[in-house]
Amino acid sequence: MRLLGLLLPMLLSFVFANVEDPIDKTAELIKLGDIHELAKSFASTIELNVIGDENIYSSAQAELILTNFFKNNQPKSVKILHRISSNPNYRFAVLILTTVNGVYRTSFSLKNINGQFELNELHIETEKTK
Repeated sequence: MRLLGLLLPMLLSFVFANVEDPIDKTAELIKLGDIHELAKSFASTIELNVIGDENIYSSAQAELILTNFFKNNQPKSVKILHRISSNPNYRFAVLILTTVNGVYRTSFSLKNINGQFELNELHIETEKTK
């Protein structure tokens, strides 16, 4: 019984460690510039703001716009500045995206729809100098 008490917490931490965090997954796809894979998590419509051009787009339109942006701005690194993950149905993050052409403040939100987190909002803005 004592052995079970020692092994159970280790087993549970192993099981839950393999659950992929939607913020980390989204940030990694942005870092890779893998918009095709990122688009798989888009909601049917997504609020998209790319350097001041803001609108609500279908997932297919948003994929085209982001593909064009990342074609011209190849990512070099991503740093997560802020994350909100306390609500089981909502995630939000702010990133600093460094590309070959500049540095961008990027934020996104995800909503839990039927057990899957869908990207419903993405903003890419020029990072203001410090």
